[in-house]
Amino acid sequence: MIAKFLRSRRRGSSDANAAIPAGQRVYAIGDIHGRLDLLDLLLAQIDADDAVRGPAETTLIFLGDLVDRGDDSAGVVTRLLQLSQTGRDVRVIAGNHEEILLSALDGDAKALRLFCRVGGRETMLSYGLSAPDYERLDYAEVAERLGELVPPEHQAFLRALETMVVIGDYAFVHAGVRPGVALDAQRPADLRWIRDPFLDHRGLLEKRIVHGHTVSEEVEWLPHRIGIDTGAYTSGRLTALGLQDDQSWTLEAILAPDVASAA
Repeated sequence: MIAKFLRSRRRGSSDANAAIPAGQRVYAIGDIHGRLDLLDLLLAQIDADDAVRGPAETTLIFLGDLVDRGDDSAGVVTRLLQLSQTGRDVRVIAGNHEEILLSALDGDAKALRLFCRVGGRETMLSYGLSAPDYERLDYAEVAERLGELVPPEHQAFLRALETMVVIGDYAFVHAGVRPGVALDAQRPADLRWIRDPFLDHRGLLEKRIVHGHTVSEEVEWLPHRIGIDTGAYTSGRLTALGLQDDQSWTLEAILAPDVASAA
């Protein structure tokens, strides 16, 4: 049996230019991509960390790309759906992979082809389709089976996901924002898909942006943005960013590399 283990990494410094309101605590979770194993480990670590820090109004924010590539997208959606029904403050943002999946479910042929190229096969298998059956399907049959496989409650949950969450001096999105455009005027497509115009930007923005979408080996700490997608589906590392007052820290759930490489 391959050992599972957790790692906690804390950032000790404060940032006087970015804070969340007093009495609140936030955990933002990066791109999960079907790694239910890592998600469950990280949620346990978040619960333990939250408990030792004392009373606060705690919010969990999931930054999107819940599905595709990893082997249990269905389980991830089920877990977040369950979590959202516990009475906890849970906010879930739609990533570009949720957009692709929903567009494919709506009959968009281009989105369906993209879905099949970017990990949709694994998503369909997680909903109960066998690998041999998947390989025998043409695109029209994939579209038909996809609608049958993803239950209505999962479709409704995914369609209700948010595009942005703002708390204090932070804005939480999936991919980033377009510099020079006010937050309340951002296009959903940019919030889910943008890369270079946002990643290459070096000036301050309206809020400090917490995002996923672009994989980095370590958490990216910049004055205007914090990137927390550490490539869970291949690296075996799922990262959460903790925020309280002007303090920030990270938590990581990690699996042995040979487990991660097989996902």
